[in-house]
Amino acid sequence: MKKYLLSIICIILWGLPTFSQSIYFPPLTGSTWDTTHPSSLNWCQPKIDSLYNFLERKNTKSFILLKDGKIVLEKYFGTFTADSIHFWASAGKSLASVLTGISIEKGYFNLNDTVSNILGNGWTAASITGERKITVKNLLTMTSGLDDAPPPPCDNESDSIGCLLYLADPNTRWAYHSGAYQKTHDIMEVATGTNFNLFTRNQIGTKIGMTGIWYNGVYYSRTRDAARFGLLNLANCIWNGDTILHDRTYYNNMKNTSIPFNLSYGYLWWLNGKTSYMAPGIPLVIPGAIIPSAPADMFCALGKYDQKIYIVPSQNIVVVRFGDAADGVASAFSSFDNDLWTKILDLSCAVGIDQLLTKNETVYPNPFIDKINTAHASSDNHYLLFSGDGKLIYDGKSIDQQDFSDLTKGMYVLQIRNNQSTEIIKLIK
Repeated sequence: MKKYLLSIICIILWGLPTFSQSIYFPPLTGSTWDTTHPSSLNWCQPKIDSLYNFLERKNTKSFILLKDGKIVLEKYFGTFTADSIHFWASAGKSLASVLTGISIEKGYFNLNDTVSNILGNGWTAASITGERKITVKNLLTMTSGLDDAPPPPCDNESDSIGCLLYLADPNTRWAYHSGAYQKTHDIMEVATGTNFNLFTRNQIGTKIGMTGIWYNGVYYSRTRDAARFGLLNLANCIWNGDTILHDRTYYNNMKNTSIPFNLSYGYLWWLNGKTSYMAPGIPLVIPGAIIPSAPADMFCALGKYDQKIYIVPSQNIVVVRFGDAADGVASAFSSFDNDLWTKILDLSCAVGIDQLLTKNETVYPNPFIDKINTAHASSDNHYLLFSGDGKLIYDGKSIDQQDFSDLTKGMYVLQIRNNQSTEIIKLIK
């Protein structure tokens, strides 16, 4: 019986973590891309239809979900097609981050080089002394100290010299500054002596079959091209045996906390599952993860108007969403992300589980923070809490007031057993 229940748990959570499994890579040319039928993952068509209806209501133009590199879900809305081109907005920053890592490993410059050593003096309106403190790493981590809210006619995206104003010394504050970031493009062009579009195509595009173009500092491509980039990063920047970025230290630092000010930011990548985050334009540290309903190990390339490239190593999943702003707000992340992942993680049919479920138990809160409470509990109940990979976390006669604050954020399964029934409840921390 226990073995059967664990199998059900695995069905609910889409199976055990699969990163150790082989990843499929589509051919570099053509439109061939292997698929996995949703039914093989035990996903219900009514829930898939509900997801698509939600996406359409939220102004989505395209959506792709990869599992182990294969397409499970792919949907285009309205007149948008697989061949339509869309901008990545600030999701392109994550592409620039990988290109920066490639430039560094090829010896064109170092992470801690000052920007002035590459571009020369006078690339900002700051004093020469202040300007020469700003490094390449500062641009990647949004810690340049330059004013992220310069006065009109400048704005956050302005990269002209007169708009890059001194506000504070580098490494003293985190502030999302697209104008300062744009200088990473200039750095790579100057250091490599190559047009940035050509450098992107030669170092990544031709090697993974991704076609696209930078225009006015923004990357444009088809949706599947973005999925290829997501798949590359799921595979640790190794495409079908071809290592695109060899520098493991840079790659690991790129997708992990890079500065103490914002735990949810790497090198131009957003990180889920941290204890706090800072958002663009808001000089406050906000408690919790940026997308509480999503897997804790997820890292993301996010752009305004809800351009999304989500990567979940523990599940071998890549998700791409292009479109207009889901809720009319030009933010990189919002409640839309949380709602979307709630729906994605609820696609399972859980065939056969109805016979195991009873509704005589209430568990709250869900999501929980550190404690799980029960109502209508029976003295005959026995509680078992499992992690997402099926490991037993807790086994006891009562779960109330147990301290689970040390658990990582993610999905858990609570099994409640007594002589009459067994109940299985999905919980999110």
